[in-house]
Amino acid sequence: MTIASILGAIVIGAIVGAIGRLLLPGRQPIGWILTIVVGIVAALIGTAIAQVLNVATTDGIDWIELVMQVVLAVVGVGLVAGLRRSRV
Repeated sequence: MTIASILGAIVIGAIVGAIGRLLLPGRQPIGWILTIVVGIVAALIGTAIAQVLNVATTDGIDWIELVMQVVLAVVGVGLVAGLRRSRV
């Protein structure tokens, strides 16, 4: 992995995590760093699932893969927020 690919994963993870958090109704008691971490994990898992399902890679934006990543981010943010809420 190069520095550019690591920075790209962080940026994409931040965007995916933020979109996932925005789509989840209500207030989530997690910080922005945890949102980025959830987004990065969701982006990696979503990409892996897309590759397993043989989703075609296009020259532009891979919309199916992006939707998978955002759905996983919504689930991840919901799980983390629920776990943080139960500890408080």
